[in-house]
Amino acid sequence: MPNTTNTALITGASRGLGLALARSLAAAGWNLVLTARGAAELERVAAELGATALPGDVTDPEHVRRLARAAPELNLLVNNAGDLGVTPLPPLAGYPLEAFRVLLETNVTAPLALIQATLPALRAAGGSVVNVTSDAATGAYEGWGGYGATKAALEQLSNVLAAEEPDVRVWWVDPGEMNTRMLADAVGREEAAGAADPAKVAAALSGLVGSRPASGRVSLQ
Repeated sequence: MPNTTNTALITGASRGLGLALARSLAAAGWNLVLTARGAAELERVAAELGATALPGDVTDPEHVRRLARAAPELNLLVNNAGDLGVTPLPPLAGYPLEAFRVLLETNVTAPLALIQATLPALRAAGGSVVNVTSDAATGAYEGWGGYGATKAALEQLSNVLAAEEPDVRVWWVDPGEMNTRMLADAVGREEAAGAADPAKVAAALSGLVGSRPASGRVSLQ
């Protein structure tokens, strides 16, 4: 009998939205390949969900190749891993350029590398790509210029990918503000505590994946 189990590869899966989405998809019967930099956290998540854990850094080309080999049959790629950049968030006039180069590598180049590595499997399955972005990609928020610029680049990359790959669904998803460690690093724990629960956002994202609308930008809040 052919294998009808859907497989998803999720980056940044040890906490926040990545973890919440992994839990949601696991509950729906998906087979999961998960990655994040923190090995101990990731192993705990994988044990909880019966998933495959491959800890590592998505900016490492060998790790990208390892992830692609781990999912030769792939229905969904979720590029959720990302970095906030310099904190406290600096104005562009003083943004350290080397830190900006590193941020571009993490938030733009690494997702593209993983897309390139997994596209053969995604094409074969008629699969989907989710690139997690931000309203900082389109809004002029003081201090968010570095991070927002990388997310704007990821959005345009997604836009063009959708045009070039008509057989693959591509969604660039703005999850809105969530109560995560990243938001707390940016705005403080007290303010972050009032943001949305990542589990609720993950439920909406799971619904998107299940309904498979046309490629495009999606806001979840």
